[in-house]
Amino acid sequence: MNKINLQKYAAETNTTLTTDLEPAISIDFTSRIVSNIKELQEVLGVSELVPMSAGTDIKIYKMTKTNTPSQVGEGEDIPLTKIERKLANTISLTLNKYRKNTTAEAIQKVGRDMAINKTDEKMIFEIQKDIKKSFYDTLKTGSGSASGTNLQTALAALWAKLQEYYEDMDIDPIYFVNPTDVSDYLGTSQITMQNAFGFTYIENFLGLGTAMITPKAEKLKPIATAKQNLNGAYVPMSGDLGQTFNLTSDETGLVGMTHQNVLKNASVDTLLLSSVKFYPEFVDGVFKATITPVSEASEASE
Repeated sequence: MNKINLQKYAAETNTTLTTDLEPAISIDFTSRIVSNIKELQEVLGVSELVPMSAGTDIKIYKMTKTNTPSQVGEGEDIPLTKIERKLANTISLTLNKYRKNTTAEAIQKVGRDMAINKTDEKMIFEIQKDIKKSFYDTLKTGSGSASGTNLQTALAALWAKLQEYYEDMDIDPIYFVNPTDVSDYLGTSQITMQNAFGFTYIENFLGLGTAMITPKAEKLKPIATAKQNLNGAYVPMSGDLGQTFNLTSDETGLVGMTHQNVLKNASVDTLLLSSVKFYPEFVDGVFKATITPVSEASEASE
């Protein structure tokens, strides 16, 4: 019998194989994304992200005092104070899916690093944008309010509201401010700014707490809550989901990623799955301020 020459059917030298793309590239990208999410988690003061199943509904509530009983004399029955916990908002923990395809021609023209890796980085930004948008959308449902004539007085009013609401708690205030509103302070003060997950933040801003500076905050409408009111949840990219799609993720499972050669059209598919949500537990513990400059307030009163 003739022996089969296996070497004849082996891949040519320097052929880019699936093993060259996966899992090395996926591990690198998932590690970077998870590191960014962890940084945001730390800044927001969320101690732990809770794993949940895809499709889980996260309930956000509002605590309301429905009556104000009068005081009574000695020996008289004390009226009851009624507190209601009502559903204010629901967030669905949906699976976010991102896919990109890179052709052989693109790889040949600019190289694998530019064609695959650099464009994969754009998908990381999409994940960040989606997480930030979802988080800020829930903050905007906050039912508390405050006002001020400039950023400093508005944040001071928000701080006072937080102290009143969380009267019996030792809290860490956090504010979300539009860059335009804070620009005057950035130009005249010695302020140390840091970055996490695409946010710029300032610790102990004006002595009131952490300020997150983001364009997603409306101009003249800063928002505040306590870090203790913020929570996080995610769908693990492991188990059946990870095995089915051959996802690479770290031990947290916050993000799953894979690269696969598509032989039928000579391209490389990038698949990225994630579902991470940050949200306030109580919307009435989130306060929204309105800044009305003195000149505008004077004109309105005339």
